[in-house]
Amino acid sequence: MSRQPVMGYPATNAPDEGEVSAPTQRSRSAESEEEAEPPNPQTTAGAESTPTGGEDTRPGLDATAVLPYPSSRTSTRTRGLRAWMLTAPVDVAALLSPLLLDQRYWRGTLVMTVLTVAVFAAGGLYQARRHVSILDELPSLCGRLLASSAIVVIIAALRHDSAEYLVEFIRGLAIAAILVLAGRLLTREIATLARRQRWVEHNAIIIGSGPTAVELARLLRRYPRYGLRFVGHVDTPPPTASATTPLIGPLDQLEHLVRLTECDVLIIADPECPELVLMEILRQPKVATCDLWAAPRLWGSRSHGDHIGAIPIVKVGDTTLSGPHWALKRASDVVFAALALLLLSPILLLCAGLAFLDGGRGIFFRQERIGRHGKPFHIIKFRTMRPVNEHESQTNWSIAHDRRVSPIGRFLRRTSLDELPQLWNILRGDMSVVGPRPERPYFVEKFSAEYPSYAMRHRVPVGLTGLAQVSGLRGDTPISDRARFDNYYIENWSLWLDAKVLLRTVAEVFRGGGR
Repeated sequence: MSRQPVMGYPATNAPDEGEVSAPTQRSRSAESEEEAEPPNPQTTAGAESTPTGGEDTRPGLDATAVLPYPSSRTSTRTRGLRAWMLTAPVDVAALLSPLLLDQRYWRGTLVMTVLTVAVFAAGGLYQARRHVSILDELPSLCGRLLASSAIVVIIAALRHDSAEYLVEFIRGLAIAAILVLAGRLLTREIATLARRQRWVEHNAIIIGSGPTAVELARLLRRYPRYGLRFVGHVDTPPPTASATTPLIGPLDQLEHLVRLTECDVLIIADPECPELVLMEILRQPKVATCDLWAAPRLWGSRSHGDHIGAIPIVKVGDTTLSGPHWALKRASDVVFAALALLLLSPILLLCAGLAFLDGGRGIFFRQERIGRHGKPFHIIKFRTMRPVNEHESQTNWSIAHDRRVSPIGRFLRRTSLDELPQLWNILRGDMSVVGPRPERPYFVEKFSAEYPSYAMRHRVPVGLTGLAQVSGLRGDTPISDRARFDNYYIENWSLWLDAKVLLRTVAEVFRGGGR
């Protein structure tokens, strides 16, 4: 990857937005308290020093020699804080405020509150921003408040014929909207003050050591209002790299360095490695817990994301399912599996009867599979054939044309009805409705050794159906393609993506597209 500056990049000594140009040799006493930062012997920026008090940590040296970041205690106290913890309660209080004046409209007020918070969350208005400004959020806030209010007012108009009722209700909504905007202004001022005073900050590692990375490091050290404390650069530099580049370790030891420096935020800025290699590193468990931001390579073009100084940055979605997303997915799995078992019970009984007629007692087939985080569990299916022995069951890859599969068994497999008992696995928590398909331990070990991205599939529970399967990757299809689709699903998960996979699964079942 070339290290030549991209057209539109500022010089590393260019003034930040709002920064007044001044001689480079002015004393630090002439700088404002906001801009000044106490010197830190363990951390460097630009070409001032090496990250461990003069100890060289460039390639060839053991990254375990990096000492913990001296001021990481501040980050430890605040690393659990999230932007929504301040803004969401204030929004809810503002939206419920009309109830203090009149309780007649409590139903409409509650609906307005829930709908507005949901619309704000969907629009990313509860996500942390590096550049905090109410003016940046104002268009989105006003548009979403108007949309939520319009929906609630239309519902109220359909339920009530009284014009006086609607006028009073709309007046309450207007008051709530004004208070929401005022609350946002207040919370933004509080957040900015807390960052400037370094009451709230998070340790940040910059991945890369080129011009953009150096400029980002300078801005973070100079301006605490971004809420990030620069720890150091991590990269795989070429042999010609500058000796003054503040590398705290090589990129392949990023997981260890994240733990050592108590890092909360990673910023990707022109790293010296292929994108595929970088993605493999970012999927490591400890690294995946960090917030991930990226400076676009063509960052001089229009960007609708956030920015640090004049450098646009975009928030990269989580590379694994955790936190509220995981809770939402698990809740939807339980509801879906319970309803499906209830509604499909006649079909389950019919399939059980067919399996009994085909092979007698022992209608269920249990087999060890690998689930989330590599934990084994026993999957349940309707039996469609009987293997010669357990070893054959665990190591035989495909039985699509096996003569021991009876016509009834072939029908169950063709329509995927043999998979329905896995609804019980979903209720137990062994599986999810949608996710990577589970595989046997023998093949998990084999494929993980052959395909580096295969093991990453196990960041989430395995699924009854999956994006790879509805995309035609079943049976004797490339494992690398399956792993790519499964990892794409994990990193782009949403309830709507689950719904799309389920709809496509139903279509596959009716087409008889099973094994």
